[in-house]
Amino acid sequence: MIERLVSIMARLRDPVDGCAWDSVQTWATIAPYTIEEAYEVADAIARNDPTDLKDELGDLLLQVVFHSRIAEESGAFTLEDVVAAISDKMERRHPHIFGNAASSPGWETIKASERATKCDRSALAGVAIGLPALSRAEKLQKRGARVGFDWPDAEGPIAKIFEEIEEVREASSATVAEEIGDLLFAVTNWARHLGVDPEAALRDGNAKFEARFRAIEVSGGEAFAAMTLDQKEGLWQEVKRRGG
Repeated sequence: MIERLVSIMARLRDPVDGCAWDSVQTWATIAPYTIEEAYEVADAIARNDPTDLKDELGDLLLQVVFHSRIAEESGAFTLEDVVAAISDKMERRHPHIFGNAASSPGWETIKASERATKCDRSALAGVAIGLPALSRAEKLQKRGARVGFDWPDAEGPIAKIFEEIEEVREASSATVAEEIGDLLFAVTNWARHLGVDPEAALRDGNAKFEARFRAIEVSGGEAFAAMTLDQKEGLWQEVKRRGG
């Protein structure tokens, strides 16, 4: 079945008879769409909507085929190479299932051995730049922790948060963005020590804010925009009391 999709993409990319938009795209120009499609897959899962999930997985698969077709045109690799590479990786990472190992040596041991074959052997190697900032911060912190660069408990991150807050308060307009970044990094570190996924926590916080804000808009009606901040805060507290 995937051969049909591959054929469609080849036709779309045809420089003479293909689609004017698809035929001129590059890895860089479609990368944002790839990220967007991955988020839409996650959204369908969060909404527990299998019909949308089916469609969104198809859109994400199209991105893989798209990138692979561009690569094939330049002679870099093919879709078959992509499939072979991930198949090899999955078998390599499960030697107790696909090999002769009596048990798994452990995910981190396997990943460390893979990094040892690459030019960049840093403990931080391979943490994708394109990840959401909170998720990337957490991954960078976990990588540092694996080699002993970490607070022994949650008290360290808490103290760091208060330190960063003061630095934000004292920052100039030229440095305030940098200091806010340090503060968010520290909060992410605290969340990690508490066993909380910061990306998921903020996603839930966004959803809570959206639901409450929509509720106070309804409560305020046509007069909402003209209300004072105190009036809007009163509506907000009422929504909270109702469990919204």
